[in-house]
Amino acid sequence: MFKSVWYYNLQKPLFAPPNWIFPPVWSILYFTMFTALLLYIFKPAQNKISGYIYFATQLTLNLLWTPSFFYLKNIVLALIVIIFLDIFVILTIKSFYKVSKISGVILIPYLIWILFATYLNIGYLLLKD
Repeated sequence: MFKSVWYYNLQKPLFAPPNWIFPPVWSILYFTMFTALLLYIFKPAQNKISGYIYFATQLTLNLLWTPSFFYLKNIVLALIVIIFLDIFVILTIKSFYKVSKISGVILIPYLIWILFATYLNIGYLLLKD
C-alpha cells in the first residue's frame, strides 16, 4: 500500500500498529467480506435487497477512505468517510445476520478493525499540527 512521506511524518496515536500489520489484516478481512457476501447470496430468503445495498455502500466507503486520507491528506474527510463506513458495516451485519447468521458473525472482526481505524483516524486528527 502506498503511503506518502506526509503519512510517515504524522504523529502516531497511542496503540498505532506497525505498518507491516495492515496488508495481512486487510487480506483476511477482504476474504471474510467476500465469504460473508457469498453466504448471503446463496442463502434463500426474500427481501435481501437492503443487504446488497448496505454491502455495496460499505465497500464503496471502504475504498474511498484510502484516497481521502493518503492522497488528499484530508484527515477530516477521511473521518467522515470512516464514520459512515462504521454505520454501514453495522447495517450490513444486521441485514446479513437476518438471512445467514454465519455471514453476519464473520463480519464482526471487520467491524472491530474499522472501529479501531476510526480511533486511529481521530487520533491523527487530534495530533495534527
